[in-house]
Amino acid sequence: MKVEQIYTGCLAHGAYYIESAGEAVIIDPLRETKPYLEKLNKAGVKLKYILETHFHADFVSGHLDLAKATGATIVYGPMAQPDYDVYSAKDGEELKVGDVTIKVLHTPGHTMESSTFLLRDEAGKDHAIFTGDTLFLGDVGRPDLAIKQGELTKEDLAGYLFDSLRNKIMPLADDVTVYPGHGAGSACGKNLSKETVGRLGDQKQFNYALRANMTREEFVREVTAGLTPPPQYFMKNAMMNKGGYDSFDEVLAKGNHPLSPEEFEEIANAEEALVLDVRDREEFSEAHIPNSIFIGIDGQFAPWVGALIVDIKQPILLVVPEGRSEEVVTRLSRVGYDNVLGYLEGGVKSWKESGRETDAIANINADKLEELVNAGKAGRILDVRKPTEFLAEHLLAADNFPLDYINGEHFSALDRKGNYYLHCGSGYRSLIAASILRARGYGQLVNVRGGWNDIKETGLEKSDYQCPTSMSQATVDKAVEAVL
Repeated sequence: MKVEQIYTGCLAHGAYYIESAGEAVIIDPLRETKPYLEKLNKAGVKLKYILETHFHADFVSGHLDLAKATGATIVYGPMAQPDYDVYSAKDGEELKVGDVTIKVLHTPGHTMESSTFLLRDEAGKDHAIFTGDTLFLGDVGRPDLAIKQGELTKEDLAGYLFDSLRNKIMPLADDVTVYPGHGAGSACGKNLSKETVGRLGDQKQFNYALRANMTREEFVREVTAGLTPPPQYFMKNAMMNKGGYDSFDEVLAKGNHPLSPEEFEEIANAEEALVLDVRDREEFSEAHIPNSIFIGIDGQFAPWVGALIVDIKQPILLVVPEGRSEEVVTRLSRVGYDNVLGYLEGGVKSWKESGRETDAIANINADKLEELVNAGKAGRILDVRKPTEFLAEHLLAADNFPLDYINGEHFSALDRKGNYYLHCGSGYRSLIAASILRARGYGQLVNVRGGWNDIKETGLEKSDYQCPTSMSQATVDKAVEAVL
């Protein structure tokens, strides 16, 4: 028996490959099928099942393309009912794969169709659980993504999750390995560990949601506390996973297409396409196509695209680092942004050489910001971190302007002629925010390199530190409402 975790850091996502006696299973695959097909071909095994723990909201699964390429059967647990052919397994049903067995455990709570897959080895011993978004290391799945108006509330789902954990997962042996769907960085939970593989016994001991003496009421209260609104693309991805989507090969062929500056500009105007620049932040700051938006490929790229580009069908044109166009189109498709129309061949250099104009955004270091503040010349400072980060500790001179909610109505609080200094934790999010503000007509913008990581080492006056994890739901809600 072979078990392999295939972890994708930018989405904090774990897919899984199980192989036994010439047969294989893949659990929760990403959109692109090539890496899985290469693995299967190299091992010389047949893919028997593609197991889906639930309708994912934070990425588009590759189950449909993978099933078409291999003939494997897509398996969901009870209550899934997608708009394509699958095998709907019953709670407790066992699936044979080579010499091992996979038992389906229906574990509703994160969503109603959520299931956990229990792997038993050749001797029939419980070996591992693949928990999807039911159980993470250090946390459990958020119960507010599958609420239905007039039918289910997040409290209802949290109650189902309590029962699933107590009745299906916690009775398993302590030495069972836990393979979760996500790690730290995912918006599918609140307190996910940086570790991506663990022991169930450790979770019973250290995971707040698995306390042995925890009442249902305590569980519901703690699991639903501190939930900020989910990224806007979550429901759209869930619908794509439930209803189906275009072939990834077609999406890649359309998007990974070089365009001359003339073609690029013509398509941008004709299609009202968004120009998305994914290069290094210093390169973008120095020169970029006017009105383009920066979301760097080397940061939390796909989640920020999903959070900020509201229309998932938005036509997109790319400015990419040389040789990385296929990677960018692929990563966009993972979160459902399939309408990429091509990329600028030769990048900004070819744009300049064609005689077209560029724009720029100034950068300064934290010590320069300190100098400007002390001299009364810093204008207005915008801290674009999350409300919880801001409440934990911030510059007294700064206002919270969270990137997460930049598409809200709080632009009315800004003056297009104002002078703004933006910072986040490291300088990545603040440059995204600056690019959006610039595209909307705000001219005097300065990004602070190093962000709060460097600013906190200066002598600028700061708020007292308060641990954000201790904040009540009411405090978080108030902070969010204040910026919407």
